[in-house]
Amino acid sequence: MSLIENFRNIFKIEDLRNRILYVVGVLMVYRIGSYVTMPGVDASLLTQSQGDASSLLGLFDLFVGGAFSRAGVFALGIMPYITAAIIIQLMGAAVPYFQKLQREGEEGRRKINRLTRYGTVGITAVQAIGFAINLMATSPDAIVVSNATFIFTSIVVLTAGTTFVMWLGERITDRGIGNGISLLIMIGIIAVLPTNLMNEIQTTNNAIIIIVELAGLALVIASCVLLTQGTRKIPVQYAKRVVGRKVYGGTTQYLPIRVNAAGVMPIIFAQSIMFIPSTVGTFFPENQTVQWLTAWSSDFTGITYSIIFFIICVFFTFFYTAIAVNPKEMADTMKRQGGFIPGVRPGKQTVEFIDNILTKITLPGSLFLSFVAIMPAIVARMGVTPGFALFYGGTSLLIIVGVALDTLQQIESHLMMRHYDGFMKSGKIKGRRRA
Repeated sequence: MSLIENFRNIFKIEDLRNRILYVVGVLMVYRIGSYVTMPGVDASLLTQSQGDASSLLGLFDLFVGGAFSRAGVFALGIMPYITAAIIIQLMGAAVPYFQKLQREGEEGRRKINRLTRYGTVGITAVQAIGFAINLMATSPDAIVVSNATFIFTSIVVLTAGTTFVMWLGERITDRGIGNGISLLIMIGIIAVLPTNLMNEIQTTNNAIIIIVELAGLALVIASCVLLTQGTRKIPVQYAKRVVGRKVYGGTTQYLPIRVNAAGVMPIIFAQSIMFIPSTVGTFFPENQTVQWLTAWSSDFTGITYSIIFFIICVFFTFFYTAIAVNPKEMADTMKRQGGFIPGVRPGKQTVEFIDNILTKITLPGSLFLSFVAIMPAIVARMGVTPGFALFYGGTSLLIIVGVALDTLQQIESHLMMRHYDGFMKSGKIKGRRRA
């Protein structure tokens, strides 16, 4: 069956077709909103310094599809929500109250979601002040109202914009297909790809170099897919159980341990930390001492920035893997279900065995992930324009790959449930089982 026929199958299923069209409609609303300029700003007088691709603010602008440099109502995008969710998740590993909420099931998740929304509003309000101060410093002629009025309207408008974007993401998750928050980030990143590619072509003006760069980009994407999908399978034997006249168990299954169990979160954590000096600098644009202290973090292509970013990514990969994967819980679940790892005693030895394997595969995974994180800086120093270099790795590429694979898996599930061959007949998508 051809790829075109597989696409046709998607639209033969009414429920799947409606979900995809709903997602497309919501994403169009999000993209249109990113072009709506904030009140009190003359868009024709804006400078591009706040969206310079070689700066951290330029990287932030990439995540919101250029709305930051256009001073749009969605200038802060969904990033404050991501920050609030990260904070809540970290508190869940250290604060007993949040640990209790995580164990309360659906009711606990509702409370956590409500607290995350409150945190999003607070974080957005603070970031809106920094955005307004930065815009007044970089494009003073574009502000057509008083500074106090502009700061107040920025807080109100940007907070409302981020809240609306958060609502759009939740609607995609509930009524569409895929993770809505992730899709909004991905569409913002992809939206600026054509512009950056054309800029690279015009700057290089050499067909051979462009072909080499695109081939290198394809190789990096393939490596990221390999990292995302890579697993270490641990064989698990289940004892036979007799229930009535039927015999259950007696089979060997596999416990998959992902090489990159932390996903893109370590880079997001590290990026959030690297944003701190630059964010502080936006509050004190005239202070030379603060600007000097934060100068190293203003250019993602710098050697100092790359070294610090690499180390932080390695640390957070281990840190987040320890939070996301619990060997003791896995061993207890396996024991309750009558399973055991051949040659390993259930209980403490199983926990140590899983933890040992997890450590061994996390180390190379963390190094490779950290290398992907600083890949944009490497290719930028090799002559690739900063805007296009951002697609060679880092958070942007991993988000695109991860979200695309996750959405494709969900489409695959809908097709398989209705007895179609599936979107990828080769069965390369993780979770696909051959008959």
